[in-house]
Amino acid sequence: MIPRSLSPRSISTELRLRQRFYHSYDHPPHPGPFTPTETAILSAAIPHIPSHGFTHTALALGAKDAGFIDASTNLFPSGAFSLVHYHLVAQRLALANHKHILHSAPDQKPLGIRTKTKLLLWERLMGNRKIIHRWQEPTNIPTSIAELTSLSDEIWFLAGDTDVDVNWYTKRTILSSIYGATELYMTTDKSPDYTDTKEFLDRRFRDFTVVGKLAESTFQWVGFTAHAGINVLRSKGIRI
Repeated sequence: MIPRSLSPRSISTELRLRQRFYHSYDHPPHPGPFTPTETAILSAAIPHIPSHGFTHTALALGAKDAGFIDASTNLFPSGAFSLVHYHLVAQRLALANHKHILHSAPDQKPLGIRTKTKLLLWERLMGNRKIIHRWQEPTNIPTSIAELTSLSDEIWFLAGDTDVDVNWYTKRTILSSIYGATELYMTTDKSPDYTDTKEFLDRRFRDFTVVGKLAESTFQWVGFTAHAGINVLRSKGIRI
């Protein structure tokens, strides 16, 4: 049985509320959620995650490396989840640095929006390579879902999608579903360089057009949204 707090209806409602703060040239993204001091500690803690996981130990080591006293970890009321949150935000924002995807060379044919979208999503997944074996650790449902929503919006925005028609929500919902399913698959992938995950992602994108044509009603939109949220939560070890 799915707990009430993790039901598809509650997850989809949360996503719809979060999606009101959409990403566009007229509505720039909100400032990051961390102060300079918090950022210094969290960024210094990231290299300790492969060895210590998303734990208070990694957070304390980050504080020490950044030149702060041990008590500075009290700055984070969410505890170890602050590391998860920082990783999600940092990896999402880092997508803007992939200039080889976003801007084609003068002598190259520009990449299409769909191609850019898939390449950016893959780069985001590769941002989990060093910590994927630690991924099933602390979670915060509202923040995790909000970041999934922001990620799909960020990718479409960076890929150059400027449409604001009725398909705006559908495209972001489908991309969230693809990411959630692929991240879950990646947690058990033992293939070299995650080639099996890459093939899994390619298959999901081949289904993209078919799913996009099917997801025309509000009911189906809610279903895809809930499925994406549930997959991400499952990839973090929540049994639903």
